[in-house]
Amino acid sequence: MGILDEDVQRVRETSDIVAVMSEHVQLKRVGRRWTGLCPFHQEKTPSFNVNQELGLYRCWGCGVTGDVITFVREIEHLDFPGAVELLAAKAGVTLRYTDQQEGESRKRKAKLIDAVGQAAAWYHARLLSSADAGQARGYLRERGLDGDTVRTYQIGWAPDAWDELARSLRAPNDVFVDSGLGFLNSRNKQTDFFRGRVLFPIFDVNGDPVGFGARKLPDGDGPKYKNSPESRIYAKSRLLYGLNWAKAAIVAENEAVVCEGYTDVIGLASAGISRAVATCGTALTEDHVRILKSFAGRVVLAFDADAAGQNAADRFYAWERQYAIDVAVAALPAGVDPGELSRRDPAALQDAIQNAVPFLQFRVNRTLDGLPLSTAEQRARAAEAALAVIAEHPNELVRDQYVMDVASRTRLDPNQLRSRVGRVPRSGLGSPARPSGVPGHPAREGPEVEALRFLVERRDEIEPWLHESLFGDPVSLDAYHLMVTHDDPRAAIGSASGEAADLLGRAVVGESDAEPMDVVVRLLQEAVRRTLSDLELAMREPEDVLAHAHDASWLKLRMEELDDPHRSVEAAEQLLAWLSQQPGAIPQDPRGLDE
Repeated sequence: MGILDEDVQRVRETSDIVAVMSEHVQLKRVGRRWTGLCPFHQEKTPSFNVNQELGLYRCWGCGVTGDVITFVREIEHLDFPGAVELLAAKAGVTLRYTDQQEGESRKRKAKLIDAVGQAAAWYHARLLSSADAGQARGYLRERGLDGDTVRTYQIGWAPDAWDELARSLRAPNDVFVDSGLGFLNSRNKQTDFFRGRVLFPIFDVNGDPVGFGARKLPDGDGPKYKNSPESRIYAKSRLLYGLNWAKAAIVAENEAVVCEGYTDVIGLASAGISRAVATCGTALTEDHVRILKSFAGRVVLAFDADAAGQNAADRFYAWERQYAIDVAVAALPAGVDPGELSRRDPAALQDAIQNAVPFLQFRVNRTLDGLPLSTAEQRARAAEAALAVIAEHPNELVRDQYVMDVASRTRLDPNQLRSRVGRVPRSGLGSPARPSGVPGHPAREGPEVEALRFLVERRDEIEPWLHESLFGDPVSLDAYHLMVTHDDPRAAIGSASGEAADLLGRAVVGESDAEPMDVVVRLLQEAVRRTLSDLELAMREPEDVLAHAHDASWLKLRMEELDDPHRSVEAAEQLLAWLSQQPGAIPQDPRGLDE
C-alpha cells in the first residue's frame, strides 16, 4: 500500500533534479554533468556529481548516491511518501494511492493543516493591523521582538472574543474541531480555542503549520501558556518548535540547542545561534531525542538543567547510550532565560552555548561550586555530595574520570573515593548506585525484555524475527540463547545462572501489552543505532569513509521506512537479513552514473 508506482515514476520524470538540488547546493555545469560541493559531508574540492539526463547523483568523496527522491529524503529528513508528496506539490503532480483509506487519511490531514495555516495567517494579520492588538504589539516590542521578527516567525494575536476566528474561517465543524482551532459549545456553535493571547504558530519538521503556542498578556486571565490540544497533526511530545527553520544549521553544526520557550528560540537566532529548537510545553521526551539524533550527534540543553537533572538524569544517560548522542549543558546565569540573555548580553549567550559541558560535568560542577571547601570536614561532605551525583551514571569508566576530578578538587585520595562511589546512595532517585564493575543496562526494561516475554507467550509469532544481533545487552543475549535452545521456558531458567536467571524469571511471570511486530521494530531500531554509531566512529578515519558511507546511508533509509506502516515489514525483513550476517552485503544501486 502507498502511492501508485506510476505516480512515483511520474514525479521522478517531472522533477528537474538540478533545479531541486540547486535550492541546497551550488552546482556548476561541467560538460554534460553538474558538479558541486557535497551537501552530505564537509569537503573543499567538489566531488558531488549530477547526471541531469538520468536524474541521478553520486558523491565520489563519501559515496552517497540516488535519485531526486533520495536526495529530498536525505536533505529534508523525510520518509519516502513525504519526499514524493513534496516533489509532487512542486511539480504539480496529483498523487493517487493504492489504498483508498490511506489516500483519504492523507487528504484529511491536508485539510487540517490547511485550516491551521489559514488561521495562522488570520491571527498574524490581526496582530499587524488590528486596533485591539495594540497592547500585544507593545508587549512584543518590550520583549525585543520588532516588526521584522514578528513577520519572520508569523506571530499572531487571538482577539478576546468567542468566535471571531470561527466566523472568519467558516470551516466545517469537524475540521474546525479536529484541527484544534476550537470546539462546539452547548448550542453546537463553533467557539475559538484561543482568546486574548499572543500566538506562536508551530510548524512540523516539513514546515507545515500544525498548531499554536499561546502566551497571555501580563494582565490577562488564565494560565500563562496554553498550547493547541493534541490532535491528528499536533502531538507535543513529538514536536520541536523551530526545527523547520533550524534543521539545516543543526545538520551543518552536528549540534542542536534545546530550550524551553518560543522567544528563547527567537532570541538564540538573533544572537547568531540558528540551530535552536524548543519543546512545546512539555519536558524533553525520548521521541524528541530520537528526532534530534537523525539530525545531529550532540544536544545542548539551554534551560534549567539543575531541575532537569534531579528528575531525568537516568533518562539522559540512557538516551546517550541508546542513541549514541552527547548531552551537554549551557551554564546560563541563574534565573535568566536565553531570550532575555540574547537582549542583555548576546556575547555571553554565545559563550554559554559554545562552552557547554557534558551533562554529568555540569551537575558535578554545580554541586561543588555551591559548597564550602575550606576545612577537611567541608571537603569530605562536598565529596560525598558529588559522589552521589556521579554514582547515577551507568558507565564505570565515565564515573572514574569524574571521581578523579572530585579527588583533585577536594584534595582527597582518589582510591578512597573509588571505593566509596559504589556505596553512595543515588541522589534523589530512590535506589542505590550500581556497584562498581557491573555494567549499566538501560535495555533491561526495554524491547529486549519484551522480546523474551513474547518468546514465552507467543513464541511462534516472534521467534522468526529474532536474531542474536538484536540483543545489545549481554545478559539479555544470554537469556535469548537459553530460550531458543530450550523448548520449555522452565528448562531455560533451570539452565540459567546469575543475572540471566533473574531476567528470565521476570520474563516468564511478566506480561506484555505490546504487539510482537512493534517490539521487533524497536529492537531493529536500537540495533541499527548501535551499528550506525560504530560506522560513524569508523568513518572518522579518512581511509574508511568510502567503505562505510554507503552502509550508513542504506541503514538510515531503512530506519525511516520502519516508521512507515506500509513499508515497515519489508524494511524489517531487509534490516534483519543484513544484521544477521557480516556487514557488506547491502544491495547496491544498479544505476550508476554514466561517465
